[in-house]
Amino acid sequence: MEFNEAKQYIFDKLAPFKIMALATSVNDYVMVRNVSCLIYNDAIYFKTDKNFRKTKQLYANPQVALCFNGIQVEGKAHIKGLVIEEEGRTFEKLYNQYLYGSYNAYSHEEDEILVEVKPEFVEIWDTDEDNKAFQIFVDFKKAECIYKKYDK
Repeated sequence: MEFNEAKQYIFDKLAPFKIMALATSVNDYVMVRNVSCLIYNDAIYFKTDKNFRKTKQLYANPQVALCFNGIQVEGKAHIKGLVIEEEGRTFEKLYNQYLYGSYNAYSHEEDEILVEVKPEFVEIWDTDEDNKAFQIFVDFKKAECIYKKYDK
């Protein structure tokens, strides 16, 4: 599998939205919680309140991992500012479209910041049409991919 094929495989599996587990760590204190993610522009986006503990952790250590159903994405979180300040307001439009209940319940315009995670390394566990397990390791920095059969 080539890098671009693997990259497409990842984004096809995740887009347009997923509830993903977000792991953060500061001073060896690790936290994991679910976040509602939108996938576009070859990145994963979520919003959070600028006053939450996870936000403080993101500022202190932007290295994060996100996980959904056998796909682990490692990368760096970039705080993009308030959700309502995003050019074109893509996140806001997609969030309203795909996550309407959450959009209505948790949209506090003055406190909600947009976080972007560009993948740096992705590990995928999946199975083929014969139910044989395999792994895909995708290094975005090197634009490399390794496909490894797990079941013999």
